[in-house]
Amino acid sequence: MLASMSFANIIGGILFGSIGFIAFVYGKKMSEFRTMGLGAVLVVFPYLVSNTIALYVIGILLTVSVIIFRD
Repeated sequence: MLASMSFANIIGGILFGSIGFIAFVYGKKMSEFRTMGLGAVLVVFPYLVSNTIALYVIGILLTVSVIIFRD
């Protein structure tokens, strides 16, 4: 699986993993389980998606959903 990862996938994984970690910590601090769950999904999903376009589309949708559903 590591051999199929391109540079764009690695950058996307780091980017969305970082956003997910921040969302998870924020959700835990504010006791918002939806934000915490979306953050956990953002951290994990780059390991499961190998297509670069799908990685960025899913990552952007999940990031927008964190922003929309944080309140």
